[in-house]
Amino acid sequence: MKRPLLSLLAGLALFAAQPASAACPRIVSQSPWVTMALDWMGRGECIVGVSRYDRRELPRTGGVIDPDPDAIAILDPQVMITLNWTPAAKWQAMAPAGATALRVDGFKGVDDMERALRDIGRAAGVADVDERVARFAAEWRAAADKVNGGNRRALVMTACSGAPYSFGRGTTLYEVFKRAGIDVVADHDGIRNFKLDGPPGELENWVDGLKPEIVFALKNSRDEACNASIARPGVTILPLDGERFTHPGPNILSGLEQLREVLQ
Repeated sequence: MKRPLLSLLAGLALFAAQPASAACPRIVSQSPWVTMALDWMGRGECIVGVSRYDRRELPRTGGVIDPDPDAIAILDPQVMITLNWTPAAKWQAMAPAGATALRVDGFKGVDDMERALRDIGRAAGVADVDERVARFAAEWRAAADKVNGGNRRALVMTACSGAPYSFGRGTTLYEVFKRAGIDVVADHDGIRNFKLDGPPGELENWVDGLKPEIVFALKNSRDEACNASIARPGVTILPLDGERFTHPGPNILSGLEQLREVLQ
């Protein structure tokens, strides 16, 4: 067996040996947004394993689509939380006897976001989760009302890395931006992906047909520039920090503050 693998197994075994308590169950978080939610609820220190997408320096447990059963088994979690993208039967089969194997969404509207936060908190043993989520619900709505978007026609897109996609009806961001007074003119339900090898002019023609005043381009720190196809005559491109918007939950508060600032 190679030394790096031995070191990995030793590290996993060390985490597996850490004691658990009713106040701090051993948790595997299979999504960065779940990790953020657990941090917000004061359960970040209970996390013993994270997905490959996470920034935490903890043992890796694979991805949302392909969780690693061996890594999870070594960690012996009491609570496992992933997204609905993980097949239910697969996730349940990986759970140790007596462990909670939870799947959440959070991307299908603000009610779904708040429900997912409550489910995460209950699984993690957060006693006041209902009160926390109620406060957050009031706070994000108040922050959205302060944006005063003026009913400007806009699209909300991740258009600064890879294939662009747009947030449409029934998504959390669509509802958050609508609450902020933005007329989101996307003509589709859910998320529409524009493939890089799609029909020529597909994105440009779509934007032209909807006639937005603004395209809010969600980008992350690694993005150097946004997709040139969204730069249309008469359309203002306003980049926003994608980290504040694409993870449902408390990050939305700082996102709404940034939205208010760029519009003013």
